[in-house]
Amino acid sequence: MSNELETLGAGDRTTSSSTARFDSREQEVYLSLWRTYDRLRAFEDELFARFDLTAQQYNLLRLSRAAHPERVPTLVLAQRLISRAPDITRMLDKLESRGLIARTRPSDNRRTVLVGITAKGEALLREIAEPLRECHARQLGHMSPDDLDRMVELLRAARLPHEDSESTWR
Repeated sequence: MSNELETLGAGDRTTSSSTARFDSREQEVYLSLWRTYDRLRAFEDELFARFDLTAQQYNLLRLSRAAHPERVPTLVLAQRLISRAPDITRMLDKLESRGLIARTRPSDNRRTVLVGITAKGEALLREIAEPLRECHARQLGHMSPDDLDRMVELLRAARLPHEDSESTWR
């Protein structure tokens, strides 16, 4: 086996050691995505902690700002999040307690809760904008624009069969 490994080229990713470490090529790719997410998320966790936010809370603010001046139903926000958030009500509670969003119930449908960003929430997003650009540059700035474009295409292809038909990520 060691002779076989020695004769394989450095660029050959289907080596015996690779198959020994993973049950399948799909598992290797999935675990590589997971590891990459973990390494890159650490940069954002550090950044958002400085603003007493989580990445999910930031995403809720960003989505609310995109709809401004309209207000968005809570369930629509939940569908638009990058990752699922079973505790969206608790996240919105925290944002509202800080004055970053406001929630209302329309008089014609008391079961619906509408969410809108406040001026304070918009100001926080403006404050975060440049540090977040720097964070993304630290995360992926070492890659060429062509590599980034290819990565976006590959990631879209990987998730496409699993996206809902109305997803904005299609």
